[in-house]
Amino acid sequence: MLTSRLSLALLTVVAASAAVPTNAEAPQATMSFFLTSVGMGDGAKLGGLDGADKHCSTLAEAADVRGKTWHAYLTQQALDGKSAVNARDRIGKGPWMNAKGVVVATSVADLHSDNNKLSKENSMTEKGALVNGRGDTPNEHDILTGAQLDGTVSSDTTDTTCHNWTSNGTGAALVGHHDRQGGGANPTSWSTAHPSRGCSQDNLKASGGAGLFYCFAI
Repeated sequence: MLTSRLSLALLTVVAASAAVPTNAEAPQATMSFFLTSVGMGDGAKLGGLDGADKHCSTLAEAADVRGKTWHAYLTQQALDGKSAVNARDRIGKGPWMNAKGVVVATSVADLHSDNNKLSKENSMTEKGALVNGRGDTPNEHDILTGAQLDGTVSSDTTDTTCHNWTSNGTGAALVGHHDRQGGGANPTSWSTAHPSRGCSQDNLKASGGAGLFYCFAI
């Protein structure tokens, strides 16, 4: 009789556990923002905006986050017959959540305000991992954006997007600091800290980068 009661109690506990949904994977499933865990390996030559967007989607799907449309937070300059594109206009309306369930911004305005929650701890990869920042080896805090502080494309005639993300040699790109520290005109900016030293992988590494960029679900 005692054995029967113990078995019944065990079955009840198991059934109850099965009925209660686990939240262990919920943050990952709801992820709508991440910093790429790897670049595309060829400096700032990303295949334009389309190539960068595809990289975002590939990484998200590899992390088992499916059914979402991803756009890279990158601008496009009005060059070679292409229209200017603002990074802030490519990423939807928000809110955006990282892989651990932290809401990093509630809207486009919030994202570009001092209220956003972007930081080394919160600007994590699609795998929920942290990216090296200033003081780490190697430092990889330079994040490709091509954007100004408000997320718009620069009106400057100089190259700020490595020829619209097609160059791995000449040119330069505006980069932000995901850890919100370092040098440049705006060292604490996640989107616009300073121009890169060039567009090759080696040049990006030289100033503390790895060709990484931000991805948002629209």
